[in-house]
Amino acid sequence: MSEGAADWARRIRALREARGLSIAQAAEGLRAHANRELPEAAHLERRWKAWEAGNNKPGAEYASAIAGTLGTVTATIFPPEAQQSRSPDLLAVTGMDTLEIVSRLQASDVNDATLDGVRITVEKLCSEYASKLPADLIVEGRQWLRRLVEMQEQQRLSFRQRRESLELAGWLALLVGCLEYDLGDRHAAEATRKAALSLGQEVGSNGIIGWAHEMRAWFALTSGDYRSVAVQLIAQQAKALARMGRRDEMANTLERGRVLLDSMPYPENTDNHFVVDPLKFDFYVMDCYRHVGEDRLARTLADEVIRGATDFDGRERMPMRVAEAQITIGVAAAREGELEEAVGHGRRALAGDRKSLPSLAMVSQDLASALTERYRGEAEADAYLEELRAIRRGNLT
Repeated sequence: MSEGAADWARRIRALREARGLSIAQAAEGLRAHANRELPEAAHLERRWKAWEAGNNKPGAEYASAIAGTLGTVTATIFPPEAQQSRSPDLLAVTGMDTLEIVSRLQASDVNDATLDGVRITVEKLCSEYASKLPADLIVEGRQWLRRLVEMQEQQRLSFRQRRESLELAGWLALLVGCLEYDLGDRHAAEATRKAALSLGQEVGSNGIIGWAHEMRAWFALTSGDYRSVAVQLIAQQAKALARMGRRDEMANTLERGRVLLDSMPYPENTDNHFVVDPLKFDFYVMDCYRHVGEDRLARTLADEVIRGATDFDGRERMPMRVAEAQITIGVAAAREGELEEAVGHGRRALAGDRKSLPSLAMVSQDLASALTERYRGEAEADAYLEELRAIRRGNLT
């Protein structure tokens, strides 16, 4: 098995086993996701075994069918080899640093190069959402949002420049709203979300409008308003259905989301919070299956989430995803009778500096329920449950 093939081959096997499929069942499952009639069963089984061994990497048609059989997006198993996951360098693209861009904005010297610089800066800020401390990032986001507002008020802009600057302000408003919500300021977050929605509608940006509605769905989900969220975005709908005990509808909704994501092009910058990240699909599926009690699959997906959110040197690029994956592993461990392991993963989830309090409070409820049900009265479990209660109290203030 070559080093390059190892990851996709390992993932195929891990997801098959997590779903409790034999090789024969998995191979037969390809037929439901293929666009043509496939060869006989024995041939498909031989091919599946070869794939799990890292041999004969499948082409696009089989790759899509494999992903469908395993309930994930093709790019999560077979990511594009030449993928860009970092925002472009400001100085390299525009020839200006941040100070010069700010100076030009203040001096009414707004040309295309200046707007390019602002656009790259907004992309950079949105890409830092997953890892930078919200209290620090929100300051930068608000500063740049204020500069764009002042530019609208104080400078003569062409129609195109005005539209582009309003669109950039809309993306920044979305970012600031997410950060306000992460920090527990729900009222400010909703006001900022509405402002972003208004900007998106003014400039006709479907991206901003869509993400503004997604934020509303996120707010509803993490506050327990599951019936409102069920008519919103597909991924959030599946999570809400899981919490409403409607498992079959949840599974159907996840499949609908998987097919939709699989039809979209791979994003140029997967770090940007406001792009459709195929790897995030496993993150949503993990949450759903943890909540409905399919621990083997949820734990496998949690391992994949952690692997995908961690650099080769061990640095967590997406600590919030890692935290929720740790909670998932903790829930599985608790249900398997491993109290020490459960609390250990739970504490690792709470230890990070970068976290969204509402989201963490929501997913931690699954671990709290497992610990309360099985280990009530045991000191280690009770101590951790008190830590969770403190987080929820802080989130409600």
